[in-house]
Amino acid sequence: MAVQTLQSNKEDHALESVPSGERQNWLTLSWNTAGIATTLVQLFFGALITFVAGFQIAMLAGLFVTCVGALMGWLTGHVAYKTGLSSTVMARYFGFGNQGSVIASLIFSFMIIGFLALENALLYKGLIFYFGVEDTLVMKVIIYGILTVCWILLTAYGFALVSKVSSITLIAFLLVLVYMTARVMEQSTADVGTLMSFTSQFPADVLKSMGADSDLGKFIFAVNILIGSAGALALVDADIGRYAKSSSQIGIAALIGNIAMDVVMVGIGGVFMYAGVPALVEFYVAKGMAPDVAHKMVLESPDSIAAAFIVFGGVIGSLLMVLAQGKAQVLNTYSASLSLSNFFDATVGWRPGRVTFVILANIIGLVMLYGELLALVNAWITLLGVLTTCVSAIIICDFFFFADRSAALKQGVQSVNWAGVITTIVATVLAHYVLKAHLPVEFFTALVACLVLYPVLRAFVFRRPR
Repeated sequence: MAVQTLQSNKEDHALESVPSGERQNWLTLSWNTAGIATTLVQLFFGALITFVAGFQIAMLAGLFVTCVGALMGWLTGHVAYKTGLSSTVMARYFGFGNQGSVIASLIFSFMIIGFLALENALLYKGLIFYFGVEDTLVMKVIIYGILTVCWILLTAYGFALVSKVSSITLIAFLLVLVYMTARVMEQSTADVGTLMSFTSQFPADVLKSMGADSDLGKFIFAVNILIGSAGALALVDADIGRYAKSSSQIGIAALIGNIAMDVVMVGIGGVFMYAGVPALVEFYVAKGMAPDVAHKMVLESPDSIAAAFIVFGGVIGSLLMVLAQGKAQVLNTYSASLSLSNFFDATVGWRPGRVTFVILANIIGLVMLYGELLALVNAWITLLGVLTTCVSAIIICDFFFFADRSAALKQGVQSVNWAGVITTIVATVLAHYVLKAHLPVEFFTALVACLVLYPVLRAFVFRRPR
């Protein structure tokens, strides 16, 4: 019996509905939605958009994305609560069809494993900075090897262990983060009012090249950066929401996750780096770096976030860095394993067990570190946000307006729902290429295109089989 329970925990209903007896309350769900959103990458995004847009415009953008992201997260989470299925398995029944759901798996797994790789890279940079060791192949093998084994072991045993790890590390992370931010603010020559209202920190020519040379341009830049993570979080909300006891429970968890990501991380990331830039530049100059090079690196490199925690926090800062990354990596691996489970089942009918995909997700993440794939994730963050928005919007639209929800899970699954596939392609091309110059908030274009095009195609061209 104990062996069967352990095996069940490992599989964690990757391709089936979560039983009602395993459903959780909003607090348990929120450890995960907030845990995956509070990372060094999100702190860097916060620092970046506040330095481009200014603190107040960046916070307005964060509040706007919070509202949109929380609504999308709640709606996808509601579908997951009703069905008990993960995001990419839901796509089989609502919006894409059995083989068509491969598109959702490819989009989501590429993005979430990309975040897994990016977080690993930041943690690696921070660790070699802390220990003062050379960046060599041997150090890469040792550090990445240890990290990968940790993520696999902590993720392999299912949702219960993932939630427990996330709850403990999230509390510790937030306590240390508040302490660290207070310390940096105390050391800064700027008063609190200045820290909460600083304007753009980049030169005018740089802002113009980003399309952020006006207040509206700055707002749009900030929204486009944040919405990529919000789109991914909406699908994570579905992976978590399948464990919800009610629709309102996952709604609360989705809201908390988006507040943590788009308000808390943006605000703290901006204040932390603005107050800490002079000291960081001074630190690098003392090591022999030219002042202009040091200033450019601090402003533009994600590595500067990891360095800041170590420079200002020492052991405590290093602990924060590990806690921030550890909980997120477990959650990234968890969602990636669910997405890969659906991908291989839908394509070749391969079901080796979820633990295999936990391992595979980490292997793919390691491969990304040594190729151009990680650079593509960084370059395509806005495009990936558009794609994940399309997937979420189509699932929601199909579930609420076209599916016979009481019978959908009992009926045979359509092989490919071409209405969902075509809508995803057309909406993405319109948002990211055709209409970008006229409607620069790409997710909004994609969302409207999905909500207009999908109903037309589903109702009149590619109807659900009877």
